[in-house]
Amino acid sequence: MALVPKFFAGILLANAVPHGVSAVQGREFPTPFATPPGVGLSSPLANAVWSAVNAAGGAALLGRKTPGPRDRATVAAGALAMTFFLAYYFGKDQVKA
Repeated sequence: MALVPKFFAGILLANAVPHGVSAVQGREFPTPFATPPGVGLSSPLANAVWSAVNAAGGAALLGRKTPGPRDRATVAAGALAMTFFLAYYFGKDQVKA
């Protein structure tokens, strides 16, 4: 079961990216703290905090051990799963031209 935390590390690390990018660009972006949660927009500062929390959680789940090929593949699988979920979640509300 040591691979399960690695999968969730990939999820958290992938989720840190869009929040961090939005924060650096000074743009509002949905967070769990918005109203309604995950749909409403949060300030760039809230996104910076949420990005940092996700990155710290992902790093903590990775641990200090040097990762082997299975560990790296599991982190990548978690990151890809979150990437596709976010693409679907945020893409479904886009206007189709």
